[in-house]
Amino acid sequence: MPATRALPTEEAVELIQLTRTLAAKELAPRVADAEADGAFPRDVFRTLGRSGLLGLPFAEEDGGADQPYEVYLQVLEEVAAVWSSVAVGISVHALSCFPLARFGTEEQRRRWLPDMLGGELLGAYCLSEPHAGSDPAAMLTSAVRDGDSYVLNGTKAWTTHGGYADFYTVMARTSDDRTHGISCFLIPAGTPGLSADPPERKMGLTGSATATMRLENVRVPVERRIGQEGQGLKIALASLDCGRLGISAVATGLAQGALDHAVRYARERETFGKPIIEHQGLAFVLADMGAAIESARATALSAARLKDLGLPFTREASIAKLVATDNAMKVTTDAVQVLGGYGYTRDFPVERYMREAKVMQIFEGTNQIQRMIISRALDRDEGGVLTVLGKE
Repeated sequence: MPATRALPTEEAVELIQLTRTLAAKELAPRVADAEADGAFPRDVFRTLGRSGLLGLPFAEEDGGADQPYEVYLQVLEEVAAVWSSVAVGISVHALSCFPLARFGTEEQRRRWLPDMLGGELLGAYCLSEPHAGSDPAAMLTSAVRDGDSYVLNGTKAWTTHGGYADFYTVMARTSDDRTHGISCFLIPAGTPGLSADPPERKMGLTGSATATMRLENVRVPVERRIGQEGQGLKIALASLDCGRLGISAVATGLAQGALDHAVRYARERETFGKPIIEHQGLAFVLADMGAAIESARATALSAARLKDLGLPFTREASIAKLVATDNAMKVTTDAVQVLGGYGYTRDFPVERYMREAKVMQIFEGTNQIQRMIISRALDRDEGGVLTVLGKE
């Protein structure tokens, strides 16, 4: 765990302590078997939801906990250090709730958000398609207006919680306009025509169900369109900014878990008459791992504080996602190296951490896409925004 956490309130301190207790009692005893079996821990999300952890960054009036993003990210870190699949699930749930919370009408928020954030329901986010991952504007899933409803047809790929979610936030094309022809819909599980393929067989995060969703003449009332018709791409990109912060925290927590295991092993394992942590060559590897984690944490929290202040943070979210996930890949690889041959076996969790880290460089926009976003932001940069902390 981090040596020090700077938290803004006593409530935040209590929240981190609660998270650590739940992680130790509810997650740690189950993670190895669940990941080995590829079992989706649906009941764990209910436990976390009833403890308030599924609605942390949302307004109290909507059923959330009204916590700043800098606190929410540190909660995600604590979960990810123990069970990354669950932390990814929390982040995806928040991603699926964001469009309604940010772009929904007051009536829509009052009607649906309390149940979505209350802990019993779990969300999924349907943006990518088999041919449209990094380029969401190329999506083909259609939504055709038919009286007081839309009829949706198409395929959504790489859906976290696919087949297990209670609601799906779905982007679909309502016109041929590339950038203004996509709309957002909130679809309950069980809607006729909505189905999930068998879960993907993945390298890592095997406790997180990922499936292709099929939409065949799925009829959705107009009242379940979120935002204006044609506003969907804007909604999706704003959602991804938040989602990238979530994944940066998950990657940082994963890396922290790998470092914690590596340090414990290095203290206990002896060669040439002393613990291997006392050998400079290996000690420096651990030092680099710790420095990488702290830099990732600081980058993510810096971006989160911009969001909490209501300032632009798209570039900073991409930087956080890029730094945190690349660092997590390096840290987990080094953790395997620290354990030597044991690190390559499934008797120790570091090989699982390494497998889990890889996908974090891919989802929520590949790290090549993050570099594109950052470089474009640099190209149009005309000076930063100055603000005073604590001032409206």
